[in-house]
Amino acid sequence: MKCPHCGVEFSTSRDEKSIELPPDKHTSWRLLWNCCPQCGNMVLELFQGPPLARSSGPLRPVCLYPRAGYKPPAPDEVPKNIARDYDEASLVLGDSPRASAALSRRCLQAVLRETARVNPSTLSEEIKEVRATLPAHLAGSIDAIRTIGNFASHPTKDKSTGEIIDVEPGEAEWSLDTLEGLFVFYYVQPELTEKRKAALNEKLKSAGKPPLEEPDDNPDP
Repeated sequence: MKCPHCGVEFSTSRDEKSIELPPDKHTSWRLLWNCCPQCGNMVLELFQGPPLARSSGPLRPVCLYPRAGYKPPAPDEVPKNIARDYDEASLVLGDSPRASAALSRRCLQAVLRETARVNPSTLSEEIKEVRATLPAHLAGSIDAIRTIGNFASHPTKDKSTGEIIDVEPGEAEWSLDTLEGLFVFYYVQPELTEKRKAALNEKLKSAGKPPLEEPDDNPDP
C-alpha cells in the first residue's frame, strides 16, 4: 500500500493487523491497521463489503486515519491561508458539500483579491473581471461557478461567500476542480518558470553571456 502520510509504498503482508467486526444485515466489516516503516505513522482503514465478503466479493476500504480529501493537498506554492481553506474544503466534501462549497467560495475570493488583484466587489463581479486574464479553459471553468451555483437565486453566495447554504448538484466538486486549475496558473507555473529562468541565467553567466531580459510591463505604445 502507499502510505497516505509520506507517500512511500510498503508491503502490508507481514505487519498488518486486523479485526473482524460483527456484520450487520447487509454488510460485513473489518478493521485493519498498519504502521508505516518509513515515517512511523499509523494508517487505519475500515473495510466493508457484502455479507461473507471473502467469498462473495471484495471489501471496499475507507481510510479512517489519516482522513483523505477529495483532492491532494494544495501545492506548496499556494499561500498558507488559501491552502488551508482549500484543503479543508476537500476534506469535508463527503461529509458536507455545503460546508465544502462555502470554503471554496471564500478561497476563490481570496485568490482573486490577493493574487489576481481584482477590484473588491461581489464574487460574481470579481469573476467577470478576471475572466479576460485567464486561459480559455480556466475562464470557462471559473465562470461556470456562477452558473452552477445559481448566484442569481442565491445572492448570499455572491455577497457573503463563507455562508453555509444549500448547493446545487456538482457545485462543490466543480469549485474544487476550478481552484486546482487556478493554483497551477497563479502559483505553480510562475514559480516553475522562475526556477527555469534562474537555471538558464546561471548557464548564460558561465558562458560569459548576458542574462535574459525581463519583460517590460509597460511598453511604449
